[in-house]
Amino acid sequence: MLVASAQAAERQKMKYLVTASEGPGWSTPEEALNVLEKGVLPTFDILLKLEAEKRIVAGGLPVGERKLIFILEASSNEEVDQVLRDIPLWGVLKWEVIPLESFDGRAQKERSVLSELKKQRTNA
Repeated sequence: MLVASAQAAERQKMKYLVTASEGPGWSTPEEALNVLEKGVLPTFDILLKLEAEKRIVAGGLPVGERKLIFILEASSNEEVDQVLRDIPLWGVLKWEVIPLESFDGRAQKERSVLSELKKQRTNA
């Protein structure tokens, strides 16, 4: 019974495609030290923790870009908002969050539409 309820809870989680870009730059070695020490590395620490907790299911950085892209699993929009606000660079990055519909969920909808169209054709 516990396994079934755990699986049901997992199915209720949504996936969100998260992109963060336009982070802080620096023009002097002192600024670089400050940004890396107080913003960039603590942000990576949080992201690694979320990945270890399986809350981030995939992600990384496009090679050569100052951008983060990851898929976050969460139970609600509010949970996503809180997770992002807990990231040290939250206030200085530009965020885009796209809720993703599961392949299974969309397939079920399309099967339902197909079934309804077939019924209409039969009744016509």
